[in-house]
Amino acid sequence: MNRRADTAAPTAPPVRPSEVRRFTPAERWVHRASAVLMGVCVVTAAALYVPEFAELVGRRELVVRIHEWAGLALPVPVLAGLASRAFRADLGRLNRFGPHDRRWLRAALRRDRRQASRPAGKFNAGQKVYAAWIAGATLVMLGTGLLMWFTHLTPVMWRTSATFVHDWLALTVGIVLAGHIGMALGDPEARRGMRTGTVSRAWAEREHPLWRD
Repeated sequence: MNRRADTAAPTAPPVRPSEVRRFTPAERWVHRASAVLMGVCVVTAAALYVPEFAELVGRRELVVRIHEWAGLALPVPVLAGLASRAFRADLGRLNRFGPHDRRWLRAALRRDRRQASRPAGKFNAGQKVYAAWIAGATLVMLGTGLLMWFTHLTPVMWRTSATFVHDWLALTVGIVLAGHIGMALGDPEARRGMRTGTVSRAWAEREHPLWRD
C-alpha cells in the first residue's frame, strides 16, 4: 500500500515494510490539542452544571473563565493545521462520501461485522459522520456561547434560546465523545496510529481496504 509523499513529515522516521504511515506529526498535534481543549470544556461544564462536581471544585468564577477561553480556543488547532498539506488532504477525505460509505453505514445499522460488507478508505463512514457532527456541534456551541457571554449585545430571548441550545447540545457532545473514546479504547491499532503516526500494514488492509494512493 503506497502513501503519498505529502502525507509524511520530512523529519518523520522511516516506516518499516510491515507498517504504513497514517498521520503526520502536524495531524497528531491538531488531534491532541483539540482533545485537550474539548476535555477542558467538558470537565469545566460538568463543574458548572453538576452540583456534586460544583461543590467539589468550587471557585465558580474561575471555572467559568477557563470554560469560556477553552471554548474560544477550540477552532485554533484546526485553523493552524490548515498549514499542513497532509491535514488539508485528510479534511478532503473526510468531506467526501462515496458508494462504499453508504455500504459501510448500511452494514453498521444491520450490525453486520463482516469486513467485506464494510469497505472503507483512509476513514470509514462512521469516522466521517463523527467528524462532520463534532465540527458542526463545535461551531454551534461557539456561537451560542458567545451569545451567552456578551449578554449586553443581544435581546433576552436570544440569550434564553442560546442557553437552552448550548446546555442540551453540551450534554449530547459529552455522550458522543464518550462513544468516540469507547471506540478508540476498543481498537489499539487505531490508537497507535494517532500516537505514533504509523499502523500495521495488516490492520490497514483489513480495516481500510480502499485506502490507496
